[in-house]
Amino acid sequence: MRTNARWRRTLTGTAIGVAGGTLVLAGVAARVATPAAGRLYTVADAPAAPVVIVPGARVRNGWPMAMLRGRLDVAVALLADGRARRVLVSGDAGGRSGDEIAAMTDYLVAHGVGREVIATDPYGLDTYDTCLRAAQVYGVRTAVIATQGFHLPRAVALGRRAGIDLAGVIAECDCRLRTRVRNVLREYVLSRPKALVEMHFPRPPRVTVGVGGASAGILA
Repeated sequence: MRTNARWRRTLTGTAIGVAGGTLVLAGVAARVATPAAGRLYTVADAPAAPVVIVPGARVRNGWPMAMLRGRLDVAVALLADGRARRVLVSGDAGGRSGDEIAAMTDYLVAHGVGREVIATDPYGLDTYDTCLRAAQVYGVRTAVIATQGFHLPRAVALGRRAGIDLAGVIAECDCRLRTRVRNVLREYVLSRPKALVEMHFPRPPRVTVGVGGASAGILA
């Protein structure tokens, strides 16, 4: 009887802890997403902007994987119909899966985008750095950013915090269900709490090359 009572107390405590943690994470996620309200679009109804920002993601054998291809396809579409004039590809040129910048550039060129409209930031090591460097190094003031729906509210919120008049365009992802679930869990458990800290306690980009230097303003 005592053992059963202890188990019931343990299970009850665990359930309360899980429920409380879930509520906290939901609150954090909602707080981070608030600045993006009314600024998320499909490709069909995306507003025109001088620049479309494409944050990096995994590559394989020098070519974008499904998630990154979806983001790049948005950029190709917006450039093709004149709703964007330039594209800023921002990622990790020394990433564990390969050179994200080279892969993104090659993909865009292979899909008819001229090299002269592609700007590259090899130091967009995360979403925060991508947005901050877009503003501080490349002079971006108004833009759209292309990424998947789970990521988009955070990306738009961080971009606005960096001083960019930013809207988000939803990118598709021909991904496996396991990949989708993993990314959504990481977004809500890790990435949005991190973003909330960055929004309230801003830091410099991890790589400050170009900040205030000769490259500043090239996309202004």
